Amino acid sequence: MKIPLGNIAHARSGDKGNLVNIGVIAYDAKDWPTLLREVTAERVKAHFADRIEGTVTRYELPNIHALNFVCTEALQGGGTLSLLSDAQGKSFGGGILSLELTP
Repeated sequence: MKIPLGNIAHARSGDKGNLVNIGVIAYDAKDWPTLLREVTAERVKAHFADRIEGTVTRYELPNIHALNFVCTEALQGGGTLSLLSDAQGKSFGGGILSLELTP
């Protein structure tokens, strides 16, 4: 059985230039092991394959049951340079919540 990430976590995201930062926070501490196992840098990069051209680095924040992903080359140059209709990093937070997990 698969569930969307949004069933067990919420997300926040933002940008700076051509870099996107995505925070994923478990609603409940019991789901922290699932986040660690399922939400990898490789899966995040694959999930946003059409948007992230650079690297994805994952940072773990176990004290708050959260993960932080730093994604480079993700906005085609950034808000002032990109021709994307949404050249901001805000949409990545919503987008990651559809990532399918096996709890």
